[in-house]
Amino acid sequence: MSTEARLTPGLPGQAGPPHWTTELHREDDALDALAEEWDDLAARCRTATFFQAAAWQRSWWRQYGSPGALLVVLVRRDGRLVGAGAFRRRGGPLGGLTGLGGGLADFTDVLLDDDCADRAAAEFAAALPLTRPWHTLELREVHPQAAVQRVYAHWSGRRRRFDDSVCQYLPGVPMDELLKRLKGKTAQRNRVKQRRIAEAGVEVRTTPPEEVPEAIAELLRLHFLQWRERGVTPEHRTERFARHLADSTTGLVAGGLAVVHRFRLDGELVAVNVLLLCPSFSGLYLYGAHPKLRERLDIAGLLFGAALDETVAAGVPVIGLLRGQEPYKQRWRPDRLPNQRLLFGPRGPAPALAARAGAVRARRAAVHVLDDRMPGLKQVLLARRRS
Repeated sequence: MSTEARLTPGLPGQAGPPHWTTELHREDDALDALAEEWDDLAARCRTATFFQAAAWQRSWWRQYGSPGALLVVLVRRDGRLVGAGAFRRRGGPLGGLTGLGGGLADFTDVLLDDDCADRAAAEFAAALPLTRPWHTLELREVHPQAAVQRVYAHWSGRRRRFDDSVCQYLPGVPMDELLKRLKGKTAQRNRVKQRRIAEAGVEVRTTPPEEVPEAIAELLRLHFLQWRERGVTPEHRTERFARHLADSTTGLVAGGLAVVHRFRLDGELVAVNVLLLCPSFSGLYLYGAHPKLRERLDIAGLLFGAALDETVAAGVPVIGLLRGQEPYKQRWRPDRLPNQRLLFGPRGPAPALAARAGAVRARRAAVHVLDDRMPGLKQVLLARRRS
């Protein structure tokens, strides 16, 4: 571990100047050692999501991290943690740092104490170890209002910003009010579907923390059945994903940041859903449903209705549909907001940053061509990727 301490002038009215320090931790167990402080800071950071919780970050690192590749940046004000972020060093010709989570996290961010967020962001930016021409930090899936946007604003080196995946959102209001967003026959059809769900007598049960691992195993079993004919995302079939999902969700449920719903129809388990929660929005993360349920009820309406009820009860103002623009999401006429991809590089020559920015532009151009000129080929490639 390396530690740098700096003394800064106090603010008017203070008894003395605050003492700011920054730390770089590279120990493989750094996240475990910081868990309590980490979650305490997350509670003081209004932009923190479930993916920044210690339970999720620690679990992901245990299953997907590589020994010696972890970097944790900390900022302290008078000894209290007011800024924190975890990154990993990756291999490959461009290397560099990136956030934790890979393709499993819908939002990447750092934590900054709301009471001193701007100054903490400046200290955080100054602590980032990006000094050589080949150094880079690339963060995918950054919300436009994420805390790390402040760090980006204070970054004195080279930087680039691109659009990333589109996320979709709906107001966290009762179903009857949400249906007012729909028009004509679409609204009528959805009201009929909701009435059938209510009449079917589906039992919805919230899972306590000690039963979450069992519920996750059931979710994945149903998920594989559900997608058997269309191909399951390959990573979802791995043991490490199953361990990560069970471990992280158990911790999130215990901390009030997630709810696992089990749905029974005529006494039989027919679906399991994971809903993630944070003060600003909830998120429908992953579900599994038995294929035969589709013959009787609207699965999307069933799961979404329970998630919406939970969101409203928790006083969360927005329900997020997270990444992806699947047809079952579009029926609700959600608002769309793209995440961003942020690139940080050193001052002066930054060939690695330029190369990575060029690669991003090339991929975006290729996607544009597929969307506009070869939509059929794009669907084939996506189907192969899922299989």
